[in-house]
Amino acid sequence: MNIREKEEKYFFKTYNRLPIEISHGEGMYLFSKDGKKYLDMFGGLAVNALGYGNQKIIRAISEQIKKFIHVSNYYLQEQQIYFAELLIKYTGYHKVFLCNSGTEAVEGAIKIARKWGQQNNKSGIISFTNDFHGRTLGALSITGQSKYRDTFEPLLPDCFLIPYNDVDSLKLNVNNKTVAVVIEFIQGEGGIIQASEEFVLMLKKLKDEYGFLIIADEIQSGLGRTGKLFSFQHYDISPDIVVTAKSLGGGLPLGGILGNNLVADVFQPGDHGSTFGGNPVACAAGIVVLNEIIEGGLMKNAELMGKIMKSKLIDLKSEFPSIVFDVRGLGLMLGMEISQESESIMTSLREKGVLINCTNNNVLRFLPPLIIQREHVNFAVEQLRSVLKHL
Repeated sequence: MNIREKEEKYFFKTYNRLPIEISHGEGMYLFSKDGKKYLDMFGGLAVNALGYGNQKIIRAISEQIKKFIHVSNYYLQEQQIYFAELLIKYTGYHKVFLCNSGTEAVEGAIKIARKWGQQNNKSGIISFTNDFHGRTLGALSITGQSKYRDTFEPLLPDCFLIPYNDVDSLKLNVNNKTVAVVIEFIQGEGGIIQASEEFVLMLKKLKDEYGFLIIADEIQSGLGRTGKLFSFQHYDISPDIVVTAKSLGGGLPLGGILGNNLVADVFQPGDHGSTFGGNPVACAAGIVVLNEIIEGGLMKNAELMGKIMKSKLIDLKSEFPSIVFDVRGLGLMLGMEISQESESIMTSLREKGVLINCTNNNVLRFLPPLIIQREHVNFAVEQLRSVLKHL
């Protein structure tokens, strides 16, 4: 059997794999076993912020592995504590819980909200259509896409989906029983759609009136990708809880829940935990990631390269108005909405040596490593132009 036949034999049918066998990665590029070179414009779905083969990450991981790969969270671990210290320093939040993934961070945030709500006689959680928060049962309960939810119902009670960016619906549905509003300030899986200023202002006003928690999902949009550490920082708002993951561990499983003083004392010993959360090897990589993004200038690079790329994509919209409907996003979290399903465009670009991803059926999604340079942007856009010309 070849590798694809083995995959079909041994795995549950959960992924539509691309027809590429990866041999290695270097910088912005992936290389296949048949010798082809691909410019990676979605970076492991926003995970590989520092690209492939980053030597600082490799050294940090190697040094930690020599000491120990895992010990129980019953023990104090220097790498874990230092990593948490950096997270608090750079984000301004007061407490952190470390886990392995975004969906685990969401599950933990739901637990914080529900326990906090018991003390305040609140239980309702509001989230929005097109939001995506993960595939575990709690995360699905607040995910606003039926294709992920429907076959796994019934989900958690007291979870309410309302239209995204609908101010009137927000006013109508928030009340004294609302414990939390969970929001992506830029929807990733939903098609790179940004919250409107009016919507965020109303959310902030209603929070002041009803006293609920705001939970910001920054799993895909966070850690410098939009040109700021978190996407909510493009607005005048400060969420109570922030969930983050993806690029946090430099390619290793690592997620986090950040909380302000309002929720800092909600969890007590035994309320929550994780066997592997805050793994010391992942934390060693995470220290490098945080330093490179913030002190090493990658967040500024994301802002600059994102502006350049967005401008070039807007030029394509002008050049191909019957194909390209919209270009949107911030920094290096960009989407191009097109007039057809995007599978054929993805395939054509892959044949030209560019890997991109699509979301919401007809939105080309660009989530490249934050190390991207102008020549990479130029190459990707020119290949896309070539493909659009032949449609």
